[in-house]
Amino acid sequence: MTKMNLELAKKLIEGAEQEATNMGVAMVISVVDEGGNLTAVHRMDDAWLASVDIAQNKAWTSVALKMPTSDLAEAAVPNAELYGVNTTNNGRIVLFGGGIPLVENDQIIGGVGVSGSSVDHDVQVAEAAVDVFENIKYV
Repeated sequence: MTKMNLELAKKLIEGAEQEATNMGVAMVISVVDEGGNLTAVHRMDDAWLASVDIAQNKAWTSVALKMPTSDLAEAAVPNAELYGVNTTNNGRIVLFGGGIPLVENDQIIGGVGVSGSSVDHDVQVAEAAVDVFENIKYV
């Protein structure tokens, strides 16, 4: 089983940064381990300072709830099953896209969180990191 470490996190960040560069956006890319502990965070030049916390919280949320953060938006609207979940965990839970768990053999080994542009762009850049992960684990 793959273990999240700095070497792997740097590869994921590199793939995500390349995607962000291709899109012409400055992003913050965060990688956490299976326990939601920060492994690495990377802030591209001119990326929003606020995105540092948001990216880390997206990565943490994806691991803590074992799902992409984009799956939470609909479940957390008023009268929905998870309404108010964003007020738990000291406000760390993020309800919009850009956080994706990294899964191997049905086990979460970490998560990636991206922030710095539109939600669609954040998701696209996070998915680039996941693509790197998928290609590494099968090599």
